[in-house]
Amino acid sequence: MDGGESSGSKMLSTLKSLVSTTSPSVKKLLGWKQVDEEEKWAEKAVEFLVKKLKQQKGTAIEDLERALSYPGHPSKCVTIPRSQDGRLQVSHRKCLPHVIYCRVWRWPDLQSQHELKHIESCQFPYNAKQKDVCINPYHYTRVESSVLPPVLVPRYSEFAPPAYSQVPPQYNAMTTYMGPHSPTPSMSSMGSSPPSPFGSPTHNQLDTNQVEPVAFQEPPYWADIAYYEMSTRVGEVFHCKSNSIVVDGFTNPSNKSDRFCLGQLSNVRRDSNIESTRCHIGQGVQLYYVHGEVYAECLSDAAIFVQSRNCNHQHGFHSSTVCKILPGCSLKIFNNQQFYQLLSQSVHQGYDAVFELTKMCTIRMSFVKGWGAEYHRQDVTSTPCWIEIHLHGPLKWLDNVLTIESRREKITSCVGPSRDLNATTYEAEALPLRYGYVARFKNK
Repeated sequence: MDGGESSGSKMLSTLKSLVSTTSPSVKKLLGWKQVDEEEKWAEKAVEFLVKKLKQQKGTAIEDLERALSYPGHPSKCVTIPRSQDGRLQVSHRKCLPHVIYCRVWRWPDLQSQHELKHIESCQFPYNAKQKDVCINPYHYTRVESSVLPPVLVPRYSEFAPPAYSQVPPQYNAMTTYMGPHSPTPSMSSMGSSPPSPFGSPTHNQLDTNQVEPVAFQEPPYWADIAYYEMSTRVGEVFHCKSNSIVVDGFTNPSNKSDRFCLGQLSNVRRDSNIESTRCHIGQGVQLYYVHGEVYAECLSDAAIFVQSRNCNHQHGFHSSTVCKILPGCSLKIFNNQQFYQLLSQSVHQGYDAVFELTKMCTIRMSFVKGWGAEYHRQDVTSTPCWIEIHLHGPLKWLDNVLTIESRREKITSCVGPSRDLNATTYEAEALPLRYGYVARFKNK
């Protein structure tokens, strides 16, 4: 049972706005709806579910009612058939089925599937990719937020090993990621695995007088998004306050804070190639910010292309790899836990090693058209439509650490988001652009 929840609190009054034709089963199930959820949308979601469950033989509706009535007791799986893309459309919204019903009956503020994990006894969890999906909200738990410990920054200079080593170029590398249940892509197909650009620190036993703790601080806006057409920035920077942001090709007359609509932006230098690409952005991409992790889900009918150094480091790819995310698929593009580990190592290597991590705080993403080794477009500024995401929390964390580092090393510097728009700018540090890598992300 969730903390603070009781069986009495689950017995909420039925919706006042129910029409007379609503079935008794729908009315009864709506009695457990959480009060913050939109009433009409919840009603339609439950009506859809009841219709599906009635088509099955058995006691699915009774099993669901029992699970909602006694949340602290074991309950059976309540399943519906998996759709072709795994999602359900309820009142013009497409969402994953277990997320919909967990939102209706347990967590009205639930944003995405990345906040959920199934219990061990569930036989048909969503991520098992079986033909049926369990939508019993008590067969899922919410992922708890883990508080990262502070980075311990040495107050005094210490010997630092080289932050970088020479990486021999590998040719014609191609890696395919088959989904969340596949093993980590083997680097054997890419030749010898390139060493991490971040040297291992010497973890000396330092007392509290020798180090200064710097904790992660959650900013008011977790990110900024800037939209570009080729090398020209178009429109104002979008500030991300909601933990779920959609960047699409439509217009948004209501000016909702959780949508960045590119369709309403004008550019006098826009040519026919850009116009054509904008027409194919469609529903675009949905960005989720969940406990310091950032996920990108492709909602468009065309693929999106992502360059994230943090993601590449996690998968063992070259830092300049461009990942292709196919329609209906998602990818974790930033992991704050991994960033913390890299930052904790880099503070022992000096100011430059820490400053290098600013490049991890910028993520570039193009719509419809990709760039890199497999394309004639060799850098992101050659793509018709793309966005640049700056992560505020990690950048602020770096800024606080660099302030201490600069005092220690007597360096004066201005720290801000990485602005190297051209992939060749930083790729040339290690090897020529033609040796870049491309990774594809798709479901199996």
